[in-house]
Amino acid sequence: MRLNVFIAVAITAFAFNISIAQSQDKIVLSVGNENVSVSDFEHIYKKNNNNVEITKEGLDEYMDLFIKFKLKVVEAEALGMDTASDFTRELAGYRKQLARPYLVDSELLDEIVHEAFERQQTEIRARHILVSVDQNAIPADTIRAWNRINKLKDKIEAGEDFEKVAKSKGGSDDPSAIQNGGDLGWFTAFQMVFPFEDAAYNTEVGKLSDIVRTRFGYHFLEVTGKREARGEVQVAHIMVRVSDSKNKALLHQGKSEIDAVSELLKNGESFESLALKYSDDETTKSKGGVLAWFGAGKMVEEFENASFGLENDGDISEPFLTSYGWHIVKRLGYKNPPKFEEVEKTLRKKVSRDKRAEVTKSSFIKKLKAEYSYRLFPARLSSLKSSANSIDSVFHPGHPLVHSKESDLKKTLFSIAGYNTTVGEFVEFANTVKIRNLDRTSEIIIDELVKRLSEEKILAHENSRLEEKHDDFRLLINEYHDGILLFELTDQMVWSKAVKDTLGLENFHASNASMFMWGERLDMVAYICESNDVALKVKDAINAGESVLELRKSMLADSPLAIKIEEGKYSQKENEWADWIFGLRDMGQIKLSENGPNVETLTVDNAVVVFDITGFIPPSVKSLDEARGQVIASYQDHLEKQWVSELRKKYSVEVYEEVLYELID
Repeated sequence: MRLNVFIAVAITAFAFNISIAQSQDKIVLSVGNENVSVSDFEHIYKKNNNNVEITKEGLDEYMDLFIKFKLKVVEAEALGMDTASDFTRELAGYRKQLARPYLVDSELLDEIVHEAFERQQTEIRARHILVSVDQNAIPADTIRAWNRINKLKDKIEAGEDFEKVAKSKGGSDDPSAIQNGGDLGWFTAFQMVFPFEDAAYNTEVGKLSDIVRTRFGYHFLEVTGKREARGEVQVAHIMVRVSDSKNKALLHQGKSEIDAVSELLKNGESFESLALKYSDDETTKSKGGVLAWFGAGKMVEEFENASFGLENDGDISEPFLTSYGWHIVKRLGYKNPPKFEEVEKTLRKKVSRDKRAEVTKSSFIKKLKAEYSYRLFPARLSSLKSSANSIDSVFHPGHPLVHSKESDLKKTLFSIAGYNTTVGEFVEFANTVKIRNLDRTSEIIIDELVKRLSEEKILAHENSRLEEKHDDFRLLINEYHDGILLFELTDQMVWSKAVKDTLGLENFHASNASMFMWGERLDMVAYICESNDVALKVKDAINAGESVLELRKSMLADSPLAIKIEEGKYSQKENEWADWIFGLRDMGQIKLSENGPNVETLTVDNAVVVFDITGFIPPSVKSLDEARGQVIASYQDHLEKQWVSELRKKYSVEVYEEVLYELID
């Protein structure tokens, strides 16, 4: 976003806006009616001068820059720019993003992120049995599913075979169980839903887990293996597809084909060409059989084992069979499991989108409820539930929730830090939100909505106090506040003005012509020829006054690179060919005729170059068009200095040096 770019490149990244009421610290600077505390100045100074020794000279230089910045911010506020709707909307957007890390249980989040990383160092193999039940099922369906999963677990604990129970009638509801007996293969963190992953990592090998509830229903699982993480591998493969792996004739035919390909590889033919010719994998054959990087659980087990079994890049496997057919794989690369520092940011993003995030949210809200003395009034809640006579009349679309007792609407349902939320406010909330799973009882829906509204209110209260509770957050928001203001006003007064003020730009250029000068230049055309014969033809054409372009066109069909042309007016170090002429001139090895033509042929670094030289141009003033970018930049600097000078006259500035120099190490 534009502000991020601005903050990154401008000295105003240390922006902040502080009043005396915000801090009891000593004042180090006053600009107009605004004061800056020494602790806030020190915080921002150190933030922008990390690990730099604090000296008097450094403080003075930084303070000068800061005053210029502060003057502009004070001016923007005086102009009312901080109350404009666009400004408040933009700042609110930034604040919403910046507040997120402060609205979670950060300590628990750190623990969960580290736990996820530790889990990724281990891969687990497990099999499971599932009894499907919807997350919001009615109690009768939930109890029925609970009883069924318990009976299935009892069978296995009594000694029945896991696979047989999973495949049996009335066994696992996982559709794949009929083929795999519930075996899920190898997996690691984030590859299963979190409650299931949690159960897997907390169950010993050979043991059954407790029954666990996920969005799919009730599960229990048996951990059949644990191993160290393998990392990731990239391979290319050649596949001979077998449409029916139980058909021995097809298997034998496929084996003959893959063995023939294997022999060609051993005789030196390239893997890529053979993949293109013989692989039945249409998605990869044109790319030499190359597959994306993969780790545990991404491929069928036989393919994964063969790929990770190759020790070195370039190693090629013997033919092997999977459910898809026969394969040969070639290892292209391998990555060890990454270190924590390499994946921390990615893990935090994954955790924030995972069920784990609910754990941190619940923990955070629990702490906030204790901190802000959250109180729910059970009698009011019971009265509210009793007014819900039926699901159809209360929550069915078109039938709003209406409390039976009008007098109760003004009574408090719950309070947070002394702020009360009434029954009426809850009713209004319930009638505006979208409610799912209307087949549940009114009591369950009301409990869910009260919980939802309570959490929204308590998080909103915490959000409103972030600046008060977290000094670093207050300073960060102030940086964005002042950064947006400074960007907008500086754009108006300097950047855009310099571009749009055509007359001012012309006058500045005319008044400061000596700032925009060409050095000595060489006006020339260099024809870079592929041979001496071509160079002779070019030289003859120039001397005869003929067009070299026409000569070049005549050669394009047979030799498109016969002549390359570089033409222009070049100062030294702008063009390598021009630099050769400058050098020869300075050594007295070339003299130009005023009447021309000046044609020179040189062999430079195996290139034959014919120069058509008009002459040397003495230093001259650049036109406005020639120097527009340079003139605009200089004009912006001029406007900036002029503007700051005016602001210094408009607003009083007082630096308390005795306080400032207390910061010196």
